[in-house]
Amino acid sequence: MEGVRWAFRCGAWSPSRSEWLLAARCVQQEEKQRIGQFVFTKDAKAAMAGRLLMRKLVCEKVCLPWDTFRLDRTARGKPYLAEPSPVPDSVHWSFNVSHQGDYAVLAAEPGRQVGVDVMKTSRPGSSSVQEFFQIMTRQFTELEWRTIRSAGSDWDQLHMFYRHWALKESFIKAIGSGLGFNLQRVQFHISPNQVQEGHVYCQTRMHLDEEEDSWTFEECLLDKHHHVAVALGRPEGSASNDAGNSSEAPPPTFTLLSFSDLVSGAKPLSDEDPAYWESFQSKQDAPVRQSETQ
Repeated sequence: MEGVRWAFRCGAWSPSRSEWLLAARCVQQEEKQRIGQFVFTKDAKAAMAGRLLMRKLVCEKVCLPWDTFRLDRTARGKPYLAEPSPVPDSVHWSFNVSHQGDYAVLAAEPGRQVGVDVMKTSRPGSSSVQEFFQIMTRQFTELEWRTIRSAGSDWDQLHMFYRHWALKESFIKAIGSGLGFNLQRVQFHISPNQVQEGHVYCQTRMHLDEEEDSWTFEECLLDKHHHVAVALGRPEGSASNDAGNSSEAPPPTFTLLSFSDLVSGAKPLSDEDPAYWESFQSKQDAPVRQSETQ
């Protein structure tokens, strides 16, 4: 059974009144309220897309009608299917979402831990690239910094920085450790140095506490600015040296979904709330970066 990779370009989504109110009706009440508290529409759209992606996944792959289940989060924020309880001996789907830049993404796997992170390469708002790196020194090992700084131009170094960041975040999200995890414990040996759109790469290896680990990492570009990393634990029931085996099927590529795709099969969980649209319209789209005001 193949895993799922979905992407939604929320940065290009300008929801109509009917779309936004339908989306709000198709997520749980507490999530609707949380999304409504975002100051900027950019963040609200990304969060809404993430919730719809997860419900679509459960609906299609776990085969539960849209309005018959409840999603929840662990104490450290990892989403899971809370109700109904899994049927014994049924396939357990692990899923994770990420949203940053212009995209919301979902990765899901049957019988395997999974974490995903998307990062957009962008210049620091108020400092030079090298000043930004100095601030972030403790997030990477000496080897990782050598890899980042040897990438070429400042832009190439930034791209390599965010590639490393997405890898680390995907692993942390897969194991559900949250902010307390020491990023120095994981070190990535990047391969290849250059990635191209339209390809999925699985050669990068991770060392955990200085020992090579058997996790698999998929890397790809959604476009020239957005890098995605998917962390995959060992399949349930496999030996420790099975992960990343060359005999595995080719990794799935990300499918770009439309809003219609997101809500196909959706059933409203609540009544329409016109005030929710009015609140959304009153928000600013995104914060103004300092670099844009200079």
